[in-house]
Amino acid sequence: MAYSERFEEALLFAARLHRDQVRKGTAVPYVTHLLAVAAIVGENEGEEDQVIAGLLHDAAEDQGGEPTLEEIRRRFGEGVAAIVAGCTDAVTIPKPPWRQRKEAYLEHLREAPPRVRLVSAADKLHNARAIVADLRRHGPKLWPRFTGGREGSLWYYRELLAALRDGWDHPLLDELQRVVREMEALA
Repeated sequence: MAYSERFEEALLFAARLHRDQVRKGTAVPYVTHLLAVAAIVGENEGEEDQVIAGLLHDAAEDQGGEPTLEEIRRRFGEGVAAIVAGCTDAVTIPKPPWRQRKEAYLEHLREAPPRVRLVSAADKLHNARAIVADLRRHGPKLWPRFTGGREGSLWYYRELLAALRDGWDHPLLDELQRVVREMEALA
């Protein structure tokens, strides 16, 4: 299946929205994460709306809240906007406290449809892989870059895996579990 012009437009839109953003604690352009998430979704039989949502999954959360979500809805349709909203833990500024936000997202994820869970799982898998790579490279000195620190981050990934598995089964979850276990071992 070839992607349509909507995918190309979403790629450009995501690159422009996140142009000045870098991955937490690094100089790596944030768009690399968005490309990786979209690729993971596409490689796991995600439909075009899900792949586009993979490119845009952090847009509302990090780049403008509700107005950005409305722009996504206008440009890419309700299906993409619903997935992006389902992958977003906050659209308010300032964001609620970290733990409160994560607990609410975990509860939401337990009820989320499979099309949202696939994009969320791809996002979290790529994030977990990046943490594991940085743990190998830098060791435990990387934890302060995360609001939850070591303990909060490990708690979140364990609970995230449980929430995703609650009523949903997908091969991506086995990979996420493997990476989370590696993260725990290195932590």
